[in-house]
Amino acid sequence: MAAPNVQINEAWKAALSDEFAKPYFKNLIQFLKQEKTDNKTIYPAGSLIFNAYNTTPIDQVKVVILGQDPYHNPGQAMGLSFSVPQGVTRPPSLRNIYKELETSLDIPATKNGDLTNWAEQGVFLLNSMLTVERNKPGSHQRSGWQFFTDASIKAISDQCDNVVFMLWGAFAKKKGGLIDENKHLVLASAHPSPFSADKGFFGNNHFKLANEYLEKHGKDPIDWRVG
Repeated sequence: MAAPNVQINEAWKAALSDEFAKPYFKNLIQFLKQEKTDNKTIYPAGSLIFNAYNTTPIDQVKVVILGQDPYHNPGQAMGLSFSVPQGVTRPPSLRNIYKELETSLDIPATKNGDLTNWAEQGVFLLNSMLTVERNKPGSHQRSGWQFFTDASIKAISDQCDNVVFMLWGAFAKKKGGLIDENKHLVLASAHPSPFSADKGFFGNNHFKLANEYLEKHGKDPIDWRVG
């Protein structure tokens, strides 16, 4: 599949141009087409698969928050890690993210789980897998997305300066090897899941540390409030 046929931001298309011609990407497209032919329900909707890329162009990335899979329940996945559309009940991990924001930055929690406002400010909300089958977490982990999103992380590391990478949980921490820590800030902690939040996510102060780093390097801080 040629890059011009992929509905992705032009800056990202240029940064990742080599990836679209690789065998894994062509196989990935065929895999997704077959899933559709087999009448499987895939999340997010096709128009939102590259939502993170289209909302946060590579030349505007200030912070990267890495997730694993899109949400696999109906109505949740919107192509931004940890985010759900407005009006949808906030998943447990997102509720814990809001708790940490309230503790570290005194930002009151909101029932709105749509993090588009963050993405528009330069927070790249990337899932390592960009699709998932309904009600089957991890179902696309061998589809090839991992190569594409690894290339995305590497592109940010290589082409941008002074980006904050938030790596939450063991899966995200494994991506640290893709990042040049001499030119970026890597913040690692436990995952905000209810199973691990008490083991190092709460109190990590990542949101505060990120803004301090951005300001130190002459960048506008992120307004972490969610409207």
